[in-house]
Amino acid sequence: MHRALVYTRTTGFRHDSIPAGVAALRDLGREVGLAVEATQDPGAFTAATLAGYRVVVFLSTSGDVLTAQGRAAFGAWVGSGGGFVGVHLAAGTETGWRFFGDLVGARFARHPDYQAAVVTVEDQRHPATAHLPAQWPFSDEWYEFETNPRGAVRVLASIDERCYQGGTMGPDHPLAWCHENCGGRSFFTALGHDEAAYADAGFRAHLAGALAWAARLD
Repeated sequence: MHRALVYTRTTGFRHDSIPAGVAALRDLGREVGLAVEATQDPGAFTAATLAGYRVVVFLSTSGDVLTAQGRAAFGAWVGSGGGFVGVHLAAGTETGWRFFGDLVGARFARHPDYQAAVVTVEDQRHPATAHLPAQWPFSDEWYEFETNPRGAVRVLASIDERCYQGGTMGPDHPLAWCHENCGGRSFFTALGHDEAAYADAGFRAHLAGALAWAARLD
C-alpha cells in the first residue's frame, strides 16, 4: 500500500479539530489505498523520508513549521512529482516562503465568524467534488485570501458572500482548488475548521477524493 504523511505542527493558532482530522484521514486513506502516518516532527522532512510517501497533507498547520533543510527537501520532493493536500489553515503556514504560497495557491487573510452557508460546487468532474451537489450546505469560517487564485488554479468550489455575514473578498470567492504548477499535484480546501466537519459525509468524501487525486490514485 502507498503511504501518506499528515503533518500537524503549529507555531501559531492550533485548531482543536486536528485530532479528529487525523483520525478521519487515517480512515479515508485506507479507503483509497493509502497508509496514513501523522507527525508534528519537522525532522520528517528529509529527502530520504519523503521518498517513502505518495502525498503529504498539511492539516491546519500554522506559522513556520519547517526548518531550512526541510523546506529544501520538501520543495525538491514536490518538484519531482510529490502530491500535496492543504487543509484549512495550511494557507496560513510558512508565510515567508514563496514556494509554499505558490503550492497552496493563495495566502489566508481573514475570516468572519463560524456560520452556516452554501458552497457553490463549480467543478463536479474532480474526485474531490464529483460526489457533491451543485449547492452544498455547510458550516465553516469562510476563509478569505490575500489574492484570488482563479486563473492560476482550477477552482473547484466557491461561495457567494450574500449567503452569510461578514464576507469581504468580493463576488468571486474561491474555497477549494487544485493545480500542478509546482511539479506534483496540489489540492487545497479552505474548509475543515470544526471537529464536526470530519464526521460530515460530504466533507469526508471531499478529503478522500483530494487524497486519491494528489496521490495519483484516482
